[in-house]
Amino acid sequence: MWEEFKSFISRGSVIDLAVGIIVGAAFTGIVNSLVNDLIMPPIGYLMGGIDFSSYFLALNGEHYANLKAAQDAGAATVNYGVFINVVIRFFIVAGAVFLLVKQVNRFRTKAVSAPPRQEVLLEEIRDLLKARN
Repeated sequence: MWEEFKSFISRGSVIDLAVGIIVGAAFTGIVNSLVNDLIMPPIGYLMGGIDFSSYFLALNGEHYANLKAAQDAGAATVNYGVFINVVIRFFIVAGAVFLLVKQVNRFRTKAVSAPPRQEVLLEEIRDLLKARN
């Protein structure tokens, strides 16, 4: 079992996945700052100073000045404004990942070129030898 585990963990795809998770975790901090510090303030300003995270519905029917006051009072709340922020953050992350993958794929297609002439000739010789047998 130990040998199987060592062979599994030493595969390239597992290592690539681990690196991707680590980079993704670091990328989360950047995205959170992008959303909270750069994108949401202008959106809030354009919408008249609206802070989505302050939108909530107290399930007990009482009115509270803000979400913190409702939570301090122990009221159960539906925090739909926080949900809106999370949805916006998701679309920003999805867009950033899409652009990143698109650029990486663009560079990959440029890096892949036609094989050298010697390889083409060797492949043709191999195919002729296979056909003769």
